[in-house]
Amino acid sequence: MAEVTTQMRAPIERIGDDGIRLERVLDAPAETVWGYLTKAELRRQWFMDGTDATAGGEFELIINHDNLSDDDVPYPESYASAKGARFTDKVLRFEPPRLLETTFGGDKGVVTYELYPQGDGTRLVLTHSGIKSPVGFQDFGSGWTSHLTVLQEKLAGRSVKDFWALHARSRTSVAKALGN
Repeated sequence: MAEVTTQMRAPIERIGDDGIRLERVLDAPAETVWGYLTKAELRRQWFMDGTDATAGGEFELIINHDNLSDDDVPYPESYASAKGARFTDKVLRFEPPRLLETTFGGDKGVVTYELYPQGDGTRLVLTHSGIKSPVGFQDFGSGWTSHLTVLQEKLAGRSVKDFWALHARSRTSVAKALGN
């Protein structure tokens, strides 16, 4: 697998008083992307461990970013205490392979994933609403930017050498995009 080549992008916008929206074009059909959103063994490669997301069901998310870097990269001190944290979330809408909507982090909002065919790939529109914390836009925005970059790389057959370096760059680009 080749190393990450996707340019760090922060196409992110703040929507309303409590939400952000990000878009990415992914090198895979919607059915494949759907699997990476709902199947735990695929989701853990770009986001978090846990259990499968199914129609109307609850699923678990477990913070474990050790799977996201090809190299053995330690957690930064500021994130180390979050490793292993567990959240039980609920699937609110499940329309394969087009729309997935779930609660996020228990009480940290609602995430909607919309998938649109685009050529041989898929345009993913991710909306995270219900953000209550003033720092949430920056924190969730940089997290989603980092994780979606990992997903892009995985689906393009490339790898991410150091997720935490990617995440640090993401914080900077999201702050600039959001005007922070």
